[in-house]
Amino acid sequence: YSNFIDDLRVYVRGGTGGMGYPNLGGEGGRGGDVWFVARERTTLKSIREKYPQKRFVAGTGANSSVRALKGEKGKDCEVHVPLGISVLDDDGKQIGELNAAGERFLAARGGLGGSLATNFLPCKGQRRTVHLDLKLIADVGLVGFPNAGKSSLLSKISHAKPEIANYAFTTIQPELGKVMYADYKQISVADLPGLIEGAHANKGMGHKFLKHVERTKQLLLVVDISGFQLSIKTQFRTAFETILLLTKELELYKEELITKPALLAINKMDLPCAKDNLDELMTQLENPQDFLHLLDEEIIPANTLEFREVIPISTYTGEGIEELKTCIRKSIDEQAEQVNEEYRKKKLLLLQTSK
Repeated sequence: YSNFIDDLRVYVRGGTGGMGYPNLGGEGGRGGDVWFVARERTTLKSIREKYPQKRFVAGTGANSSVRALKGEKGKDCEVHVPLGISVLDDDGKQIGELNAAGERFLAARGGLGGSLATNFLPCKGQRRTVHLDLKLIADVGLVGFPNAGKSSLLSKISHAKPEIANYAFTTIQPELGKVMYADYKQISVADLPGLIEGAHANKGMGHKFLKHVERTKQLLLVVDISGFQLSIKTQFRTAFETILLLTKELELYKEELITKPALLAINKMDLPCAKDNLDELMTQLENPQDFLHLLDEEIIPANTLEFREVIPISTYTGEGIEELKTCIRKSIDEQAEQVNEEYRKKKLLLLQTSK
């Protein structure tokens, strides 16, 4: 994660209030507030580079005087943060969230100015240390074990240029790409660092990977048709076992992830015996319960993922890539229509109850 930061710890302090004016009952100005404001094209890395001290302090309120009995409020401090930020306190408790451009979160409130209630003495502003935790927002998240071909797939369907090589963990930071369609529709796809067995328990890149899956609308599992083996010390897994293991890791990290709409891309169909392996896999996916008794209990998830489409592809020859792009578009459009329909029903119900 050298060039990509998804967690930043910062210090925020609201401004101190201004002094009151006892002789004439004047009130000091309130201290300024510290706000986090969501803005596009902003990164946590740019915040760290621009503010290496990672301290954000609002202005002090103006003192009350004969000329101005009511002191002016101190200047607010606005910090521009990327979309998809969760604000956590030092105990790890979430205290705010910023998902859309323009959303604001009050990070530290300014102190009251001196008045009769405070014996004309000003109050200090709120101060605390908070964590800015970034979870990428994307329409589709690519999920798969290392070397399944996720980076190659992203480079085929979008203009992104991720690093590609024939070894595990080529992708060590999330990569975002945009899939462009003939009608100018754009769908964002995130290639996320490869999972390994035990990721839910924070093995490998564990939670650094899994937390980004939370904000994607849909999942696209990418599986090597010839199976997967991380190293000679680990067990070989067939394509069917790989799908079950990926489901298990997502389920153990956060059960809601299994409820997301999902597509399955079976990669490396250019390899010898790929057709026979695919026929076997399709049989297993159609009736998974008939084959679960042959597997270790530890790799079987409580719930199996329901795939909207299963698309055989080859990122090497380009086979199935256009079909996959069409399936992604169809699935995203159907989900959007479903959300709109639910929204319309909700509004209609509210109108009926208000009458």
